[in-house]
Amino acid sequence: MRPPLRAVAMLAAAAALVTGCSSGDDWSRPHAKPSAIGTLGPGFVDPSAKPAPEATVTPRPGSWDGVHPSKDFRVVLLTSGDDSPTKALVKAVEDWAKEEDVNLRTVVPHDAHDFIPSITRVLDMSPDLIVSAGNDLIDPLATVTPSHLSQQFLVVGAELAEPTHNVTSVDWNGASFRGEGLGASSTYDPDSFTAQRCAAAIRAGVAAVLNDLTGIVVWLDQV
Repeated sequence: MRPPLRAVAMLAAAAALVTGCSSGDDWSRPHAKPSAIGTLGPGFVDPSAKPAPEATVTPRPGSWDGVHPSKDFRVVLLTSGDDSPTKALVKAVEDWAKEEDVNLRTVVPHDAHDFIPSITRVLDMSPDLIVSAGNDLIDPLATVTPSHLSQQFLVVGAELAEPTHNVTSVDWNGASFRGEGLGASSTYDPDSFTAQRCAAAIRAGVAAVLNDLTGIVVWLDQV
């Protein structure tokens, strides 16, 4: 006798859930602390003087190209916004994750009321790194990040006005939104979010984080 259609649908849904949570994608299992594979090139920072908290560094273009994340690097992309700059940043992060074989998951808040709950959900996932793309998330991140100092955050295309040591930002002239009421440290220009600059932003930012150069702003005005 053939099973009822409802039972078939439930079995199909269960099978899909198991497929999505295969052993290779199970974040509940412990794994080695991520590390940098390769080294920063000359001109990323002054090797004799580590940047001070909240400092801005202007690395030489391409000085981050030799740095790659170690195997099973777990990253959550937290993003909000349908504007062209946010879309460009999201594509850059997704392309980078594919090229580097990064274990990437994406979380998109339902609406403004879901910004902080979404950040909380991402924190519960215990990723190695949380990457934020979209100006709408800056104020919620400023509220949450100081209470979770063991979690590393990377903000691309914007920055927190007063970041703690676990928040690294990548910015340039034309980006640098710092939150409502604070404006940006440069004139906002959506056209500055080129594919090349967005790709450099995720790579330079991750290179900084993997080399323990956190809590700073990486300025990419030369890209």
